[in-house]
Amino acid sequence: MITSLLIANRGEIACRVIRTANRLGIRTVAVFSDADRDAMHVAMADEAVRIGPAAVADSYLRGDRIIEAARRTGAEAIHPGYGFLSENPEFVDAITAAGLIFVGPSASAIRAMGLKDAAKQLMHEAGVPVVPGYHGDEQDPEFLAGEADRIGYPVLIKARAGGGGKGMRRVDDPAEFRPALEGARREGQASFGDPHCLIEKYVEKPRHIEIQVFGD
Repeated sequence: MITSLLIANRGEIACRVIRTANRLGIRTVAVFSDADRDAMHVAMADEAVRIGPAAVADSYLRGDRIIEAARRTGAEAIHPGYGFLSENPEFVDAITAAGLIFVGPSASAIRAMGLKDAAKQLMHEAGVPVVPGYHGDEQDPEFLAGEADRIGYPVLIKARAGGGGKGMRRVDDPAEFRPALEGARREGQASFGDPHCLIEKYVEKPRHIEIQVFGD
């Protein structure tokens, strides 16, 4: 079992990981931006390392700084929490290349399911019904607006990375599409380091059924 763990996140999720690690007798390392210097997760950890200024893009999305912090503190493994770099396969590859352990799915699993467009394509190829939409690579705004017209309004613009409702915009009218797309892209870039978006038909009054899949 690992004896030291770096948590590449902040807030409640970092605190929960630290509490569990403490119960297991695992030494913990927190990371923080300037905005979180006095945060609870910093105080709870056995050691804490500054990884950058307040902007997420310059701190919690800097995988290189997080890996360097793990090396400097002797952490054997990195727990990503959720959001930020938790579904970034390049981050997992970099952790593995550094000789560290990523507490989470393999890079191949994240590539298959971590990005919404790749996951939808995989499901489509497997014959699983998916919400009608566009989830290809073309990101030209005019092209995407045309796809929205083809799908039919209302549509939902989604950042392909991350989750938690970030980078999502409902659009009911073609005149609203461009500003909504720009907003979704900005939020996707700021939250997950990825501005790539997909377009879906907006489903009104859906029934949400969620399935968790675990693998080891």
